[in-house]
Amino acid sequence: MNLQDIIKGKKEWRAHMARVKALPQDYQIVYKEIQKYLFKVGPVEMTEGIGLLSGIVDLFEEGAASGKGVLEVTGSDVAAFCDDLIQDSKTYADVYQDSVNRKVYKAIKKDTDKKK
Repeated sequence: MNLQDIIKGKKEWRAHMARVKALPQDYQIVYKEIQKYLFKVGPVEMTEGIGLLSGIVDLFEEGAASGKGVLEVTGSDVAAFCDDLIQDSKTYADVYQDSVNRKVYKAIKKDTDKKK
């Protein structure tokens, strides 16, 4: 990643956060919780830009414009809403599970090969 990419990323992030700050307060609160949740759960593509977060802001802007409360948009279980958003995404937990499984398989195969 070069300096220009970093600058572009910062500009995108600032513009994105300006959109978030323009949302009604209840939407901002839920957005921040969703952001924290997604950063912890960690869909791998979150490191490749703000696409998913930007899509959430799009959805929130539409909901706010139509006069809906934020929980009318997300439902009352915000974590489940997040899980639905990333259900087809590879998460860091998936990557870690794959790594553990590979290590276990490799260790067992090595041990089995020794016994032959």
